[in-house]
Amino acid sequence: MTSEIPEIPEIQPDEVKQRLMNNEKLLLIDVRELDEYEEGHIPGVTLIPLNSLPNYLETLDKSLEYIIVCRRGNRSGVATELMLELGFSNPKNMVGGMQQWTGKVETGSYI
Repeated sequence: MTSEIPEIPEIQPDEVKQRLMNNEKLLLIDVRELDEYEEGHIPGVTLIPLNSLPNYLETLDKSLEYIIVCRRGNRSGVATELMLELGFSNPKNMVGGMQQWTGKVETGSYI
């Protein structure tokens, strides 16, 4: 018996941007490193670097929608797959990551 790897749910940066412009309260997680985050991030995103993510997942509500962001979509894909494996019902990988993001960007330190 082989277990099938679920397809990684994806969301386009333009859809995220539109939903933010519509004032939807989105749960965004940035899985990049602190220096990348400080160079520019989506306003309101939570920074949880990929290597720290497993420590935080038990504190998150598995039934909510999460949009996972990184630089190009690779690390966020890994994070999304991990969340699916741990029983999260609605994580989404933002394809293209910050390289494809055309919305508002904040810079500076994580507070």
